Amino acid sequence: MNKNDLIQAVVKKTGLAKNKASEALDTVFDEISKALSEKKEVTVPGFGKFVAASRKARMGVNPKTGEKISIPATTVPKFKAGKALKDLVK
Repeated sequence: MNKNDLIQAVVKKTGLAKNKASEALDTVFDEISKALSEKKEVTVPGFGKFVAASRKARMGVNPKTGEKISIPATTVPKFKAGKALKDLVK
């Protein structure tokens, strides 16, 4: 399923116009992205939690050359599925 499929599902389920459904979906993604960029959590009960997690700096290996390289610390988005979603997927 891709973004267009999600928009079509929202249109079918809610009866919204396609452009309004697309705008709503974009707004949800934008707000989640904004919160994560501010290092905030986004929790959707029954679905899951989005968090901005820190990764420590570490040493890695270039697979082509075998040369050791330094990988800097970074912040990455993570998602942890909620119980209801986990149960649904089982």
